[in-house]
Order: sequence, then structure tokens, then C-alpha cells
Amino acid sequence: MESPSLLLLITLLAFAFKASIAQWMPAFATFYGGSDASDTMGGACGYGNLYNAGYGVNSAALSTALFNNGASCGMCFTITCDASKTQSCKQGTSITITATNFCPPNYALASDNGGWCNPPRQHFDMSQPAWETIAIYQAGIVPVNYKRVPCQRSGGMRFTINGNDYFELVTVANVGGSGVVSQMWIKGSKTDWMVMSRNWGASWQSNAYLNGQSLSFRVQTDDGRVVTADNVAPYNWWFGGTYTSWQQF
Repeated sequence: MESPSLLLLITLLAFAFKASIAQWMPAFATFYGGSDASDTMGGACGYGNLYNAGYGVNSAALSTALFNNGASCGMCFTITCDASKTQSCKQGTSITITATNFCPPNYALASDNGGWCNPPRQHFDMSQPAWETIAIYQAGIVPVNYKRVPCQRSGGMRFTINGNDYFELVTVANVGGSGVVSQMWIKGSKTDWMVMSRNWGASWQSNAYLNGQSLSFRVQTDDGRVVTADNVAPYNWWFGGTYTSWQQF
């Protein structure tokens, strides 16, 4: 049975998450990646092919102020063009995107003239298909309003295992609920649960020798919810493989 203090912590985290997704905030948006979003694949979160990760083309790179050193990877935002400030909006439209990449600063350009992702600006560099849902192509940059929203996913979480012996680098994708992984654990069929550490973006690492063991994962999102995916990877899993669970937030 969970302790009262743990239950209180989970309740407070859930309350903070709900509060964080309730308010519209101002920002700006541009686009990249081409009309087919092919150049949005990969990126700083480590998801690789965004179709395989469950995210598709509705994605965006976040400026420093929003990216939070990779801790925002997987976060979902609803974005709408601010028609009160520009005539380039497509009226009555919005798009929900997933944070999959980092938009780096460009200090050679002014923040209001090309250095759109320079701190402390809140900025979304959206995929072109996502952008064209809310604004006309010719605009280039538009003021937007955004809010964080829960992530709606199809199917279970996906775990991609890279690395080598004594080093498992696991990228977890297609995460529902808050969408943001705040802690992970790994368990081999011959081990106890072991805490993993964030390596970068959505990738978590373990330094155990787990070859030849089936692998289970425990995932905690930033609202305090925890889901356990037992025996996701079979005993003959391999580095570079992606394994899909039945579990979801």
C-alpha cells in the first residue's frame, strides 16, 4: 500500500500538471522541414523517424525557454494563430503538436529579426504541414497562443534500445497522458528493478549487463503517474530494436 506522503506527492504533481495545461500563453511560430516534413525526422529528443515513434508530422522544435534541456520532449501543445495581431492566420483553426526537437539560438541575429529562438523568447518551429493548418505559407512567422494539453496516443508505449554490453540507451516514445517522462526504471528477468538516468532528450540509460534477459520498463511521467510494462523486450532482444508494449497512460 502506498504511503500517505507518496499519495500526497502524486496528488500535488497531478494538480500542478492540470494547472499547467489550463492557461493560454503568447508566443511566436515559424516552420521548417519541407512540405512533407521529411527534414523534421530525427532531432534533439532522439525519436528518430517520427512516424515510427507515433508522432507523425504534427511536431515542433522548441526554443530554449520551452525545451528545458530536453525535459519537455514528448510534451503536447495546442497552438492557434493570433488573428488579433496578424492577417496571416487561418481563422478558427488550431493544431496539437508534440515537442520532438530543439530550436537552437542564433545569437548572430537579433531576437526580433531572425533570432527567433533566442532566449528568453517562447517560440515553436513547427513542421510545415502543422504550420499550414493555422497560417498561410507566405507569412513565415506569426504570433500564436498556446497551451499545454494531455497527449492522445494510439497504441502502447514504444521502447527503442541502443547501446552495447553494460550500456543500454533506451528511448521511450508514443507516451500518452502528460507525454513527458520524468523517471524510468529497467528490470531484467534475472534482476531487480534498477533506476535509469536521463542521458539526453527522451533517452534513458542503464549500465547493467542485461543480454539474454527479457526486459521490463517502469515509466513515470511528470504528473506523477507510473505505468509498468512487463517483459516488453524478449530474451533475444537486440540493440537497435524497437519493442511496443500494451501499456499506456
